[in-house]
Parts: sequence; C-alpha cells; structure tokens
Amino acid sequence: MFIDSHCHLDFPGLLEREGEILAAMAAADVGRAMCIGVRLEAIDRVIGLAERHENLFATVGVHPDNADVEEPDEARLLALADHPKVLGIGETGLDYYWHKDEPEWQRARFRTHIRAARACGKPLVIHTRNAAADTLRLMREEEAGEVGGVMHCFTETREVAEAALELGFHISFSGIVTFRNAKALKEVARAVPLERMLIETDSPYLAPVPYRGKTNEPAYVVHVAEEIARLKDIPVAQVAEVTSRNFNRLFVKED
Repeated sequence: MFIDSHCHLDFPGLLEREGEILAAMAAADVGRAMCIGVRLEAIDRVIGLAERHENLFATVGVHPDNADVEEPDEARLLALADHPKVLGIGETGLDYYWHKDEPEWQRARFRTHIRAARACGKPLVIHTRNAAADTLRLMREEEAGEVGGVMHCFTETREVAEAALELGFHISFSGIVTFRNAKALKEVARAVPLERMLIETDSPYLAPVPYRGKTNEPAYVVHVAEEIARLKDIPVAQVAEVTSRNFNRLFVKED
C-alpha cells in the first residue's frame, strides 16, 4: 500500500471529482491520503473530506503564502486539532519566494503553529521556500523537534535535509523528484534514509512524470515511489511499505 502524505482534495478540479479520485486511489493501491489545510475559511471542507472517508485524514493550518485571510491563533488551532481525524498542524512555515520582504507576520504565524503543535502533541507539516535558514532557526527556537513532523515537498539542499533530520523531522518528496532537471534533488533523495522519508503528490500541483503538466491526484504518488526505488536501487514495494509505516507512526500513531 502507498500513502499520499500531502494533497489538497478540497481544491477546485479535485473536490468535484471526489468519488473518481477515491476510486483511482483504490485502483492504484493508495490506501490513505492526508488532506492539508491552508486557510481557516476553507477548513470545514478539508475536515469534511476526512469525515466522509475512513482512509482520508486532515491537518489544520494557514499556508505562509496566504495574506489577507483569517489569522490563526493558538486557541483556534487547538480547537480544530481536537477533531479525531485531524492528525497534524499545518501547512505552515516560511515562503520568501512571493514575499521577498521576508515579512515578520510570516514568522509570527509560523511560531503560532509550532506552539499549537507542541500544545496538542500533533506533528507539523512544514513548507519552506527561499527561507531555509529562517525556517530551521524558528524550528530550533520554538523547539519544534518536540513533536516532529515533515518537511513537505522538499526541494532544498542535502545540508538542509540533514538539519531537519537532526531535529527529528521526516523528509517528503513530491513529483518534482521525477523531473529530468531535478538532478540535485535526486541526489538528496538518494541520501535521505528511507526510514525517515514520506512520499506525496501535493495535488493538484506538481504531477509526476508521465503526467507532468496535468492535474495531479493521489493515485499518482505511485510514480514518486517508483522514482525513489530507482534512485535507491530497491524494490518499489519496499518504498511503499517503509514510507507507509513512517506515515502511520508519525501521524496515525500506529505501526
């Protein structure tokens, strides 16, 4: 069984195809998927997906890119995290790609998420783009390693991966690792221990080869696993087994 550790099934293009998406997952032996919260205004849709399907789970958070949205406070995140199908806090982190002024409100929001995660004992789902040094600094300052979590859709260097691993975090690879021009990322994937790795789609974005440029969906996470298997020269079944076990231990709290 494969598990898609990060997808956005509440987004347009996927939500209206809910039944089809779940059927495709089953056909591809993708047994579970994590639906990621990025805005509080839409969190009911995310949690609703998890409520309707036993094999879907949810996280709650506000993406660092999102400005002019409902700002989370610790109490609000903790109230949402009390739901039995909510298994993590995020998507959170820092993103200076679009916000090149490196805004303090992003850092404050990230700290709020980390504190909420520590308070409820649920792992973090962290996004970082053009902000690795600050992301790691805040993770250390706020003791994010106490709950751990995952660096999702990882595209940073091996050094950043090693720093995150030292803090107790997992590294998740998306369809980007299948791209021909992602040579540096492929080397990072070779170096990250399989026992600390997750796989994801980040649907509807970043569809892996051979679907690059099309709408992504959880069933395609199999192609990410196949590329990891090729890079590590191991059977794809081993990638499926170990990454699924990693997900279940981290989020579901089961072996």
